Amino acid sequence: MKLDERKFRILQAIIDDYITTAMPVGSRTISRKQGMGLSSATIRNEMSDLEELGYLASPHTSAGRIPSYRAYRLYVDQIMRVGALPTSEYATLRKLFARRMGQMEDVLTSATQALSEMTDYTSVMIAPQMRTIKRVQLVPLTDTTALMVTVTEQGVHKESVIHIPQGVTVEHLYTMGNLLTEKIAGRDASELPAVMQEFYSEMAGQRELFGQLMDSLQRQMEPNAHSVHVAGAARMLSHPEYSDVERAKSLLSTLETQDKLARLLMQRNGLEFSVAIGPELSEAGMQDCSLVTVSYRVGSGVGTMGVIGPTRMHYGRVISVLEAMKKVMNEALLPQKGSGERKEENNEE
Repeated sequence: MKLDERKFRILQAIIDDYITTAMPVGSRTISRKQGMGLSSATIRNEMSDLEELGYLASPHTSAGRIPSYRAYRLYVDQIMRVGALPTSEYATLRKLFARRMGQMEDVLTSATQALSEMTDYTSVMIAPQMRTIKRVQLVPLTDTTALMVTVTEQGVHKESVIHIPQGVTVEHLYTMGNLLTEKIAGRDASELPAVMQEFYSEMAGQRELFGQLMDSLQRQMEPNAHSVHVAGAARMLSHPEYSDVERAKSLLSTLETQDKLARLLMQRNGLEFSVAIGPELSEAGMQDCSLVTVSYRVGSGVGTMGVIGPTRMHYGRVISVLEAMKKVMNEALLPQKGSGERKEENNEE
């Protein structure tokens, strides 16, 4: 038995209604929908066929039907339409990022919060893997320690404290910072070992300090899969699927575990767009959830943002919000780099 046009229409109507109401859908409800033009009896027969095909299920407490995982998969892949975000909401997003933000963390925090508010679900975001270095600066802290500040091309600052060997002056530190910047600025992290090996031969007399700097730099540039931003975890409790206390506790436990969320996002890092529904999510506590993600770029770095909600998710709405957020973040972040550079040049003058 195949899905003909009429079954498609009825299934779409059932899913749309259930997404809105969270209540099992009966044949009479569907027959009353504008443009359906089918009797309740005809719709009941079609719903029986759809149940037999695995697209609908009958809860024990109701004569109505609810969509199955298979129905949502078909809905996302073939039925759903995604419209553009309303102009007023898009303008609100642009306004959110209109002011200059000092660091990438500010951008990610604001974006994650906005995603949650606009979708009424939980939003998650992982920062781009920062691969390209812009400059290195060494700042004396005490007679025996200094702060190593590495700035990536995305404007992210990474810091670590290093020990200063005896005999190294403040002038030595500033000189070393300038030399490092000259050698590695614009280089990808994967190139660092080769560049540093070449630089090492020039460091006669300062190789103890140089070794510490290289160790710190490599640690700073290692991918950090656990820096996950989460907003709106409590919003899930407002959805009837999580009125059951044990189900809610299991979900919240997962949402509070960065390792699990990082794993989910990193699996999709680099994918332009993905939708995982119900059983497709392997993490405990998320089998009744869906995760929609998009990847975004900041320079050479790739990050992932996503929305977690019940399988009864407003998929079209979520996708339109994510696509708009991706576009607005690109608009906000790319000009920011240039404006930051101009500001530094003005300060130097």
